[in-house]
Amino acid sequence: MTLTQLKQRSLLGLKELGKEEIESILERAAYWEQHPVKVHQDMQGKFAANMFFENSTRTRFSFEVAEKRLGAEVINFAAAASSVAKGESIYDTVRTLESMGIDVGIIRLKPNGVLAELASSIKVPLINAGDGNNEHPTQALLDLYTMRKQFGSLNGLNVSIVGDILHSRVARSNLYALRKFGANVSFCAPSNMQATELDAPYVSIDEAMKADVVMMLRVQLERHESGMLSSAESYREQFGLTVERAQTLAKHAIIMHPAPINRNVEIDDELVEHPQSRIFPQMENGVPIRMAVIERALS
Repeated sequence: MTLTQLKQRSLLGLKELGKEEIESILERAAYWEQHPVKVHQDMQGKFAANMFFENSTRTRFSFEVAEKRLGAEVINFAAAASSVAKGESIYDTVRTLESMGIDVGIIRLKPNGVLAELASSIKVPLINAGDGNNEHPTQALLDLYTMRKQFGSLNGLNVSIVGDILHSRVARSNLYALRKFGANVSFCAPSNMQATELDAPYVSIDEAMKADVVMMLRVQLERHESGMLSSAESYREQFGLTVERAQTLAKHAIIMHPAPINRNVEIDDELVEHPQSRIFPQMENGVPIRMAVIERALS
């Protein structure tokens, strides 16, 4: 396989991916969602390695369900239980799995920049399952899929993303992808959690509530220790989606969240399964999206 073919089958991010390619993934996900057969044999005899060098529950399980629904053999790798904990480099670990004959690698990493280096050296397609604070392409794809199911078209849609933009790979991937489809994206964040390099306007929390889609990001409570976050209570008061704020949402608007959720911090408990919430449908949509992405890598 040539480097160009490998690059076309990998999914490292959405910033460089064209609108037509994203559209084809969304269309294929719709096919898999509607397919009446739960387990297929399309990828029988193929080996998929879930290489998570950073902890994850939902993303890893979603990928594993997608892989098994396609009939692939699944290898789960967790850094804490591997030679990485003994000092082996990420590169050596991925090369080892490649040498053992895997056909695709799903990879989540904490450090920025490592994924791009791996992709230039590893000779199997790689799928980004979360790359530092760089990108999280499959999360954004399932978000777009959720919005498109709700509104039909993304063109002209107003999307507010609220929370720690500075450290959010979800915000970045959504911004890159949504703009390709003509959506208007605005951010809302505390001043010390804004990403000035991203070309999107910042609005107040009251203004953010006027959007068609209000996407709340997970508050990283560990940032208490660094002083970036004064307290969970003050964050909720200033930037949380409270019951009172939800009453100002337009009737057609939807609430989204990439999860995991800090209930009663970024979003009040009563709103997680509110009629306007699409939080659990987002998770559900992750499986057909990841089936489409894996199929694309292995085709």
